[in-house]
Amino acid sequence: MARKNESSQKAAMREMMSGYLKDNDIRIKDGADVNAVMRDMMSVLLEGVLDEELDEELGYSKYDYKNKDTDNSRNGHCLKVEFKISIFGYNSAAL
Repeated sequence: MARKNESSQKAAMREMMSGYLKDNDIRIKDGADVNAVMRDMMSVLLEGVLDEELDEELGYSKYDYKNKDTDNSRNGHCLKVEFKISIFGYNSAAL
């Protein structure tokens, strides 16, 4: 149900979250439950963003080997840079 003066994007997000909680039988009882759901959402969001960033950098999607026109690859055999981020008090290792 849309709320007054709510954007269609926010209403769609509210509907999606309501469906997610209902479909997975998740009950929010306290702050720890909220944090657990937020942590799960953040990890899915970050994984998707990083996948898209890698697609853009390499010029081809994860399973699109026919259009691979670069020596750069996803197989892990290249220079790796490790860094840690902290979002809302959670370290990247916890995500």
